[in-house]
Amino acid sequence: MSHALLYPNSEPHLLFSLQFRTPPFLMISSSLLLHRRCFHLMRPPLHISGITSRPQSLFLSSSSHSSLPRRPELRKYERNPSKYWNDFYKRHHNKFFKDRHYLEKDWGRYFSSPSENREAPLGPKIVLEVGCGAGNTLFPLLVAFPEILVHACDFSPHAIELLKENGNLRSDQVNAFVCDVTMDNLCEHIKPASVDVVTMIFMLSAVPPVKMPLVLQNIKKVLKPNGYLLFRDYAMGDFAQEKLAEKNQIISENFYARGDGTCAFYFSNDLLSTLFERNGFKTVEINVYCKQIVNHLRNVVMNRRWIRGTFCNFEHPDIHQQTLADS
Repeated sequence: MSHALLYPNSEPHLLFSLQFRTPPFLMISSSLLLHRRCFHLMRPPLHISGITSRPQSLFLSSSSHSSLPRRPELRKYERNPSKYWNDFYKRHHNKFFKDRHYLEKDWGRYFSSPSENREAPLGPKIVLEVGCGAGNTLFPLLVAFPEILVHACDFSPHAIELLKENGNLRSDQVNAFVCDVTMDNLCEHIKPASVDVVTMIFMLSAVPPVKMPLVLQNIKKVLKPNGYLLFRDYAMGDFAQEKLAEKNQIISENFYARGDGTCAFYFSNDLLSTLFERNGFKTVEINVYCKQIVNHLRNVVMNRRWIRGTFCNFEHPDIHQQTLADS
């Protein structure tokens, strides 16, 4: 099995528009109907002609692999994920992942400063990229929005070295540092409540599920009240998940180890929204994208699935003031 089938190396095209927002409403485009056999998972139940049903994945449900035997020897990969990702970047350098140019199209409004005339001009947007890797998200973002200031962190020291060696990086615009956000306090590198936008692009899936709340609580310390977190990662039922399940690479529910020791978690809408809402974020939008890729040479059909979410750091002003005082 090629590594390209197990990593987000090819980016999806938007094949349909079916969205959940707060307050909820439904938008369905004509391309949804059996268009290349694409489908979407919605968080609330569907109500059709008086019948209520809970949507399910056409590939896997959250418990589809619950009966598969766990392999205790795979636990070593979740105990020290930074080691295996560091080895990954030593092996592949910055050549593995494609540059991600879709942030401008999908989330451009979050990085742009308001165009209205104001008595006091606003400064540049402050962005934190968690899990920046070698810069495949960072550098396209800087090209699209050259005025932003960026904090970029990763738990792989070698990834940060690759980032700093890139000739396009300006030290006065990008603050790059090594940080394991499951245990290292972001406030040691970033002023509390100073970040406008956080990006987490194929990052949280590499974190053991039990530590995911720690990541969100850490990020919440540096994100401004009503600041936004932009999320993109693997969706449950992805082709890569199926291949890992076939090899019995399951560590725990929806959490798998690849052959190189890196790990991947696959999210459902319900799980993702619940995770964020329990840690003080408000769900603004969740989408699942799917793309069917056909390898005619190998006669393989790959149904790739990605999940995208936008979340707001919803905080009462009194709580915000107490957080600053504590910091």
